[in-house]
Amino acid sequence: MEKATMLSPNGDPQVLANAPADRSNHPPQSRDGSPLPHSNPLPAIPTNRYITFFALAILGAVADLWTKQAMFAWRGLPGMRPPHWVVEGYVGIETAVNIGAVFGIGAGKGQLFAAISVVAAIAIFIWLFVKRAAHQWLLTIALGCVMGGIIGNLYDRLGLWWEPGMDPRWQSGVRDWILFQASDTLKWPNFNIADSLLVCGAAMLIYRSFFPVDEFDDDKPNSQEDSNEAHRDNNSSQ
Repeated sequence: MEKATMLSPNGDPQVLANAPADRSNHPPQSRDGSPLPHSNPLPAIPTNRYITFFALAILGAVADLWTKQAMFAWRGLPGMRPPHWVVEGYVGIETAVNIGAVFGIGAGKGQLFAAISVVAAIAIFIWLFVKRAAHQWLLTIALGCVMGGIIGNLYDRLGLWWEPGMDPRWQSGVRDWILFQASDTLKWPNFNIADSLLVCGAAMLIYRSFFPVDEFDDDKPNSQEDSNEAHRDNNSSQ
């Protein structure tokens, strides 16, 4: 603590050992008297990241739910009609209900998967906009796709499409309608648009894990001209 002085009643200076000194014109200092480095606030997340994320999430979920509704209205519930082939024997449309997770694993645990989906959605939002991962374009796009897939399948997991009279096991199942197969014995499990969004988002996240970049690289000027312009704008605002 620095010493400060004041005048006594008889006019003589007195030293106040514990009086706080005026630091208004001095930078913060460490214990040894050296100035502390100024910490720059984290840059704000650009508005276009919010727009991109929510657009992908909302449009992806709408596309998934609309196609499910349309295909089930056209082809009926599972088992009512044979596959409609787009490419005979290989690519077709066939309605199915997945009461498990990936490849039917965990059948009958729909409510658990719904809870996991909610937790995952909250974690994605925190990662992007609280931890500021949204500064990276690839992460914003990848997690926007993942969020769209989560919303689309969560709707089904909550049984919002199910109606009385349907198989009770389907109440927390996910509607699928895209069919791929190499032959009658080599079939890929039926899937939907939400599954496709989840796979695409996961693939981008895996790519980023192998090729990491600086957190704020996407928001840095990408040319000398951009850098000079930013410098001019900063000077004009001072």
